[in-house]
This record gives sequence, C-alpha cells and structure tokens, in this order.
Amino acid sequence: MLSKIHIAHLPTHIDKLPILSNALGGPRLLVKRDDQTGLVFGGNKTRKLEYLLAQARDAGARTLITTGAGQSNHCRQTASAAARFGFDCTLVLAGQEPETASANLFLDRLVGAEIVWTTPENRAQTIQKVFKEIEEAGRKPFLIPYGGSSKVGAAAYALAVQELLEQLPEQPDWIVFASSSGGTQAGLVAGASLFGLESNILGISVDEPKDVLQSRVAELASEVTEILGQKMAFSPNDILVNADYTGAGYGVMGTPEREAIHLFAKKEGILLDPVYTGRAAAGLIDLIRKGFFGAEETVLFWHTGGTPALFANKYQEAILRDE
Repeated sequence: MLSKIHIAHLPTHIDKLPILSNALGGPRLLVKRDDQTGLVFGGNKTRKLEYLLAQARDAGARTLITTGAGQSNHCRQTASAAARFGFDCTLVLAGQEPETASANLFLDRLVGAEIVWTTPENRAQTIQKVFKEIEEAGRKPFLIPYGGSSKVGAAAYALAVQELLEQLPEQPDWIVFASSSGGTQAGLVAGASLFGLESNILGISVDEPKDVLQSRVAELASEVTEILGQKMAFSPNDILVNADYTGAGYGVMGTPEREAIHLFAKKEGILLDPVYTGRAAAGLIDLIRKGFFGAEETVLFWHTGGTPALFANKYQEAILRDE
C-alpha cells in the first residue's frame, strides 16, 4: 500500500454542463472539478502530492525541490503543500524572471518558496547544483519530478478512477483532459484497466508530439500497475492522444484557447486557464463541432486546474480584448 498524506479535498465534484452542451449542439457534457482540490487554488497535482510528500516524509527529507516553467501550476501546488506540512521548498524555474511576480509566481513567493531561475537548456545542471547545495547545508533534499509525474505521483490518478466509478451510476463514453508530462493520463489508463473503467481516455496534448506522449504514458502506466500490485504492460498504441491543438507552442494562447475560456465562463461559470485546460477544452470544442462524439454519448472533461494563470499579466489583456 502506498504511503499517503491527506491533502486534497476529495471526492471532487462532478457537474453537468447542460448550457454549454446545448450551445455546442453536442453530446452530454460533464466536468470533474479537480480545480477544486483545495490547496491554494487546487489542481490535479494535489492528488499526486499526497503520495509524493509521503515519500519525502518517509525519506526524512526537510526540503522539497521541483521544477517547472515560470507559471507552473505544479510548482505552486508543491510550494503550497510544503508550507502546509513544514517542508522548505526550492523551485527551479526555467525562463526569464519577470519584473513583477503575478499569478502562480506571486503565490510561490507568498507561500515562502525559494526560487532559482535557469534556462531550459541548463535546467538539469541547475537542479543538480541546488540539490548538492541543500544537501551540504544539512537540509536533506527530496526531488519531486517535473509535473509530479513519477510512477508514485501517477498512481494517484489510478486511484482517482475508483473515486469516479463510485460517483457515477453510468460510465462516461469519453474522458477528455489536458495531457503534458503524462502522469495524469498514465494514472487514468492504469486505473481503467485495474478497476474496470471502460471509457475512452483521450488526452489533448498541450505541448508534446503524439508519439512522444503515447510512449511516455504507456511506460508510466505500466509502472503504475506494478506498484499497485498487478503488473500490466501497455504499448503506445493503447494510449489515445490528440496532438492537433498545440497551436503556436507551450503557453502561447491563441484564438481557440481564448474562445474556450469565454465559453466555459459565460455558459457555465467555470474558469479555465490559458495554458492547459483552455487548450484541452479548445480541442474538446473543436472535436464536438466536427462530430467526433456521438450525439447520445457522455463526455466527461476532467478539469485539471490552473486557474491562477488567468491572472498572469501576459494573459489578462489578451483574454478580455474586444469584449
């Protein structure tokens, strides 16, 4: 049994989206609200951190180290969990430090994280340097991988499948969500096989080519089943990924993301972010319009969080332009 620290507010709600569904002329839409997991604006990483922080605690660690982009949701949730459970936290952020801290970066600083800036090319070297410095200072470090997407972190979403099955009297035909580092999708794929979920599990790639994400998810899903006591082998062909919506690149909000943010907000009062859920929802909306889903099918959008990014200086003006 995996060691766990209780952090998340679970189970997260499942809401119907009748107005949005009607507006799109599409299938029955549901949303699972992992944007409301309860840890400083919530998000999917909170589930993973329940197991990753338990690993750190069991290892006797005092300092958590993790990495991401400047507006990383994972880093914000890790720093918040560290504050809540008495760990120090160092974030290695790839990119250029902005003049003013907004959104996730503001929250990172508010909860007391130490921030080290680096370039994407030097990320691994910087992490090694930070790890060594913290170790030499006697503040025993524990490295949490990018996105929390280790087999232990991903196992949280295998177990989330049990939660879903207990909530819904009928299984949805499709589960759609943002996929990037692959841990959430790997967990869902593993959990579906372990616990009898028959839904099609479709990851909308935020930034990765289809084949890269399929291979990563298949490998990680296989590892998840092993640590949960029933080893299974997945191949890339078992993994459903749509990589048609990566747009102009990671973190670059275009017209599709902007429309998705407005539709979810105005039709259902649900906030999406410009990087992850906005892009995944843009893919979902386009697939509905193309008739990809049957009219009588049920599609569950698994909301993975990211709300603070709405308040990043670089997105706010663009989101509300020409309103």
